[in-house]
Order: sequence, then structure tokens, then C-alpha cells
Amino acid sequence: MANETAPNPVQSGQATTKVYKNFIDGEWVESSTGQTFENRNPADTRDVVGIFQRSGKADVDAAVDAAKRAFAKWRLVPAPRRAEILFRASEMLMDHKEEYSRDMTREMGKVIKETRGDTQEAIDCGYYTAGEGRRLFGPTVPSELPNKFAMAVRQPIGVCGMIAPWNFPMAIPSWKIFPALVSGNTCVIKPAEDTPLSTLNFVRTLSDAGVPKGVINIVSGYGPEAGMPLVEHKDVRAVSFTGSSEVGRLIGETAARSFKHCSLELGGKNPMIVMEDANLDLAIDGGLWGAFGTTGQRCTATSRIILHKSIYKQFVEKFIEKAKKIKVGNGLDESIEMGPAINEKQLKRDFSYIEIGKNEGAKLLSGGNRIEDGDLKYGFFLQPTVFGDVNPKMRIAQEEIFGPVVCMIPCDNLEHGIEIANDIGYGLSSSLYTRDVNRAFAAIRDLDAGITYVNAPTIGAEVHLPFGGVKATGNGHREGGIGAIDFYTEWKSIYIDYSDRLQKAQIDRPE
Repeated sequence: MANETAPNPVQSGQATTKVYKNFIDGEWVESSTGQTFENRNPADTRDVVGIFQRSGKADVDAAVDAAKRAFAKWRLVPAPRRAEILFRASEMLMDHKEEYSRDMTREMGKVIKETRGDTQEAIDCGYYTAGEGRRLFGPTVPSELPNKFAMAVRQPIGVCGMIAPWNFPMAIPSWKIFPALVSGNTCVIKPAEDTPLSTLNFVRTLSDAGVPKGVINIVSGYGPEAGMPLVEHKDVRAVSFTGSSEVGRLIGETAARSFKHCSLELGGKNPMIVMEDANLDLAIDGGLWGAFGTTGQRCTATSRIILHKSIYKQFVEKFIEKAKKIKVGNGLDESIEMGPAINEKQLKRDFSYIEIGKNEGAKLLSGGNRIEDGDLKYGFFLQPTVFGDVNPKMRIAQEEIFGPVVCMIPCDNLEHGIEIANDIGYGLSSSLYTRDVNRAFAAIRDLDAGITYVNAPTIGAEVHLPFGGVKATGNGHREGGIGAIDFYTEWKSIYIDYSDRLQKAQIDRPE
């Protein structure tokens, strides 16, 4: 990280720990509170990744004020020119991909192969969004009156407030920031307190690529102290939040009071249905990746595997055999396949749900214990955990755990499987394994989710399609693809009458 972000290194044992600052109006500045917080490696809590500003309302106010001033000029920059800066930023992210990915593994814990994918997703989002700078299309339509022209154009909203999660600390900020910027908005982002460095790396790259001062600002800190003041600020005209449904409900209610645009991407409890005609080896590999990739800490994680009863026993036995072989540890080791929980609070949540499952009568078939061998005792490691013979109404089958815990649920047929899949408060991702094209299309139609995969697990979204879900998973907006452009723009309809006389729509009808 450049010196301007860390002018006051502090000593931590034999190592020097960097102190990172907020980025407001093109300058790296300390918080008004004078307080900071540590960012520690969840795989080894002896490793302090950095010290970050614990911001308050005054810092949010300064960042929003800077963004509001910058909006007056940025909105007038032609969209293709804005897009060129975003393309340049993506090229720079590519140059720093390995460095930023290793930073991400240290602060978030997921394995290095996955953090490289996270960084690549931000790069892909930048390349895609840069193309939208020449495709901010609006319709031209025939008027019902003669000598009259009608069309609609997209316009930017203004200052956008963004609150990002810790599980994809560069990819998800890119989903929010890139489309907002290409549309002509300015931004203030509060990264998750567990993973601020990755978002800071992203914002710094945008600045270095030529985004003017004040257009993008970053304020680190905690939700009640910095996140809610951002949501409540009168000059923030749009809020984008990714996180839990509980917090999302509070943000949605707060934003509604001042009529802000509000995009909520929230929780999931995602089903993977496996039919008797499926390629079982493929389905098992997909289920392992969907359940235990990112240590199960994805809103799209495969947390329920719904199995046709005729292949239930065979599938579960092979799945457990492979789950026990997953190598858990520090993700900077290239051989590691699963990292730690993000923090102690999440690890305790995982264990609480394991106890709930056992008390409900589900069978703990594998895992369920903390791993504390050698240096792993300094991290938050849990064995990949599998519950069998789960009743779909059990809490472990209904509530989002956000850890490496998966439920095996038997079903009678496809219709029964879809019924189980849909009987949930969430509706983000879903998948079906089958060789029958008729079944596949029926499931695509009937699964109550924003995303459906066929012969793939519930994870693996790509940046050029809309991302989001139904029910408690969100409020109808989408990130990714054209859905993001829709959220970050307002429609203006335009009528140009060149008849040189008064024409009354719906009243004057040409004979």
C-alpha cells in the first residue's frame, strides 16, 4: 500500500503494522473520532493485517459532502469517457491481482484460489461495465400525435451510499461501484469491518486510474457508527446493501422514510435437488464445492441437498467420504481447500446451529468439531459438517447458518423436491441435477428463486447477468448486468413537439 495510506506504522512484536486511513475528497485522512480498530487474520489471529479508522457520523458527513460536490461535474462527463477510466482501473487490478488476492486471504480467510477468483470478478465487472458506457440505451417510440418525437433517457441519481459484506470484499464492491460510476453517480462506501483492506485496495486503484477527487470515497468503521449515518444522510439518494436479512429490513425501513432508492441483497438457504438419473459423481463434487467453498460463507452456498430417496444412501456415503478428505487450514497454502470462519462470533454461530440440529433430531453424520491442530488453534476452523435425515421444517433446514454445514433431505420425486426447495423464507439460488431436459425446464419454471443452475451447484454467478433473489432475499432490485444499471439510473421521458401548434395528448386524435 502506498505511504499516503499508512504514514504512521506501529510496532506489533517484530513486525510493523500499517495504519490505513479513510479516503475522502481525494485525500487519505484520519477519522474525526481519533479511534481505530484492528483487522486480524481469521486463520491466525496473531497476524494483524492492518489498523483502520473507526469512523463516525462526522466522517460520513464529510464524505457525502465531497461526493455531492463532485457529482456536479462527474454527471457531465460523457459516459464513454467515464467508462475509459473504469477500463483502465480493471487493467490495473489485473496488474495487482496476486498482491490484492493475498491481502484478501489474510483478512478474509478464504483460500488463495478463491480470492484470486474474487479479484478476477472485480476485473470482469470493470470490463463489462466499461462497455456499458456506450450502451446506456433508452427507447425512442412513435408518438400518438403527428410531428411529435418521444424518447426516454437514463440519468444519474446523485450520491450513492454503499455498505459491503466481508465474504466478497472486492467483487461485491465492484458490483456496486462500477455501474454507479459509469452511470454518472458519485459514491461513498463503508466496507465490512472484517475486510476493509480489500475494498480500500479497490478504491485506491480507481483513484489511481483517474477517477476525480470526491467521486469515490471510503469510510471504514462499524455499522451503527458509520453505516446507519450513511443510510440516514439526506443527501444520499440511493443505498445499496449486501448482508443479512435482519439488517437489510432495518436499512430498507430507514431508506423508505426519505424515499431513497434502496437495493437489498440479503440471505439465502439454497437447495440443490439431485434426481435418480443424475450423474452422481458430478453432483457430489458440485455439492461439496457449493457447501464448503468459501467455508459456506456465501449467500448462495448450497446449504440443503435434496436427494431422490432411491439414491439418497449412495450419495450421502460418497459425499461424506470426500468431505472428510477436505484439507482445512490457512488459505495462503496452495494445497488448502477450505479456510476458517471469518471471526469468533461466526464460529460460535456455526456451533450453535450444530447443537440446534442435534437437539432437533437430525443425524450428525460428519464433522461438527473445531480444528485446533498446531497453528490452527490460533484460527477459527470448523470441520466440514454434514447432517442427515433432516426434516425440511427443522431450523437447520430453514435458517441461514453461513458456515460449512449442509443438510441432507430425502424426497420422493421432482415435484416433492421442488416443494421442499420452495418451502423456505428465502429465494436466492437453486440447482437441479438431472439428465432429463423436461425435468430441467420444469424446475427452471417452478423453483422460487432468483437464480437456477442445471447440473451445477448453487454458486457460480457471472457478472453480466442480474444477481439477486425473491422473498426475504431482497427487495426486487438486482446487482450485476443490466439490473445494476437499472438501479443506478433514473428514467426521464422526453417529448419534442415540432408541429408549431398546441396538441393535446389523448384528446386531439388525428382523423
